[in-house]
Amino acid sequence: MAVGMRLVQKVSSTRGFGRIAPYFIPAMDRTVHRVTRGKVLLSAQLLPGVVLTATGARSGLPRRTPLACMPERDTGTWLLVGSNFGRPGHPAWTANLLAHPEAEINWKGRDIPVTARRLTGAERAEAWQAALRFWPPYAAYQQRVDREIRLFRLERRGAQGTDGSRAPRTT
Repeated sequence: MAVGMRLVQKVSSTRGFGRIAPYFIPAMDRTVHRVTRGKVLLSAQLLPGVVLTATGARSGLPRRTPLACMPERDTGTWLLVGSNFGRPGHPAWTANLLAHPEAEINWKGRDIPVTARRLTGAERAEAWQAALRFWPPYAAYQQRVDREIRLFRLERRGAQGTDGSRAPRTT
């Protein structure tokens, strides 16, 4: 692993980062994503990212949230980790997905309809281990909070492949 990436992981594991990052990273990502018409997500330079559009749990309005994600290449799904940078409460987007699992992501400039499913039990445990291998700072985030960090698997609605092409039909 490159020295630069280890440094980024170390910094992102700190409490100070957890206090300030939720205020500037999403705002920066939303602005750059909008200005580039969905072609650039700055945080995706470190980790893959999506812009999640989910229906607000209370408001019923569309809510756009830039998020790091873990693409699951073999399945064409995405894993979202509700870490909230190791802060005490669950991030609002997780409540939105619990209330309204049908959502949309913008992945590499393409809008993709998805259905979110909260992972529990053995399925969550397996996905959590994969998430820790993918981004080790999640372990520090979990240690700082009393809640279990929510994990969601996003599955594409419809019959398109992860690159946007139509997937072959199976019988």
